[in-house]
Amino acid sequence: MIASINEFQKVFFIGVAGTGMSALAQYLKGIGKEVNGSDRYFQPGVFNDTKTKLEAEGIGCFLQDGSGITPDTDLVVVSTAVEETVPEVQKSRSLNIPIIRRSELLALIAASKKTIAVGGTSGKSTTSAMLFDILQHAGLEPSIISGAGLVSIIREGKIGNAKVGNGDWLVIEADESDGSIVQYHPEIGLLLNVDKDHKEIEVLMDVFGQFRENSSRFVVNRTHPLAAKLSTDMANDFSTDENSPAAYVARDFRQDGLSISFTINHVPFTMQVVGKHNMENALAAATVASLLGIDLAISAAALELYTGIYRRHQVMGKKEGVWLIDDYAHNPAKCAASIQACQPIAPKVIAWFQPHGYGPTRFLRHDFVEEIGRVLRPEDEIWMSEIFYAGGTATKDISANDLINDLREQGKPAYFVEDRKDLLAVLRPHFTDNCVLLLMGARDPSLEQFAATVWQDL
Repeated sequence: MIASINEFQKVFFIGVAGTGMSALAQYLKGIGKEVNGSDRYFQPGVFNDTKTKLEAEGIGCFLQDGSGITPDTDLVVVSTAVEETVPEVQKSRSLNIPIIRRSELLALIAASKKTIAVGGTSGKSTTSAMLFDILQHAGLEPSIISGAGLVSIIREGKIGNAKVGNGDWLVIEADESDGSIVQYHPEIGLLLNVDKDHKEIEVLMDVFGQFRENSSRFVVNRTHPLAAKLSTDMANDFSTDENSPAAYVARDFRQDGLSISFTINHVPFTMQVVGKHNMENALAAATVASLLGIDLAISAAALELYTGIYRRHQVMGKKEGVWLIDDYAHNPAKCAASIQACQPIAPKVIAWFQPHGYGPTRFLRHDFVEEIGRVLRPEDEIWMSEIFYAGGTATKDISANDLINDLREQGKPAYFVEDRKDLLAVLRPHFTDNCVLLLMGARDPSLEQFAATVWQDL
């Protein structure tokens, strides 16, 4: 059993192109490990951007045929999607090479550093990126392992979801969806919110409760009633309610187009992002930074330069009066917040959403309808295309059109276009000379190209 990152040198990742796996691969390479990996998306003669960037970091990339694993491989890492029938797994078993899951490796990495674990059902990637930028601006030379690419790191020609710094602190996302969050024992645990997503609220509260017990210090968003129940010390907490007894309070929110301004404990902040939810994310990051001794004014200076993360309200641009924005929103709370964040930009928001997974869509059907219906203005519209199917044995007994029909019953302007390739053609009559087209969806690796195509054809 591998108990420390010091117990292996040569590691192999099965499914290395995945966002979570590529981040760990880059991190281990950055601390001097020998790293190789394979992925089913690596095909002979087919360009793969992630493969190119991994190879540029010195990470060997192989076809998923077992050829990359050798007798001197010390450790094999698998994602949850990797099955026993994969050639590398079988070869690793035959060679008696230890196999661990991604979450177990992240727990080993987290144990080797002073770790800040960012938890919650929404905002983890954004808050992690903001906190990383603050710590970096303050000269602490932090490391980060993220679930999304930071634009500032992407601009260096990298994937953007990991970076190794020379300092003591490591910022990670703590994922509740697979329960792996309970494996971490961070110096600081941060809880942003608790909303129904992959699991029922009762299960989530148990998981986040264990996260609290495992954290040396626990920081909570008291704006969110369920998160507030898990508070351990008001002096560590934050809120956007100006009457809150929390130690850190954000006030005076204002959004002007694509920028927001607010104050934290009366210190002014300005950022080139949209939405009140991003004020909450910034407040969370600044609160943790303050607990580390970083002045709020330094956090404000850092966040004024914040350039965002990949596919989180990524502004593609404006053509013919239409702003195009691409976003990773995929659960009810995120979709609602994403739509609301776009409303100050233009009088009309046309939101398009591709749900992912038949099980999650079925589980969250009522919540999607309630949350999206709640935030739509009379002039706004919601469009959906059919549920993204990644394969497997899912029961296809629900359609995105079922959600659209539910919204129509509420009197909402809701439309279904089964194949997203037809979206732009049927949308054109709905455009005005000043509106936002918001694209939302997750898990589908082709969504990036879809957004690029929409922008090209807009």
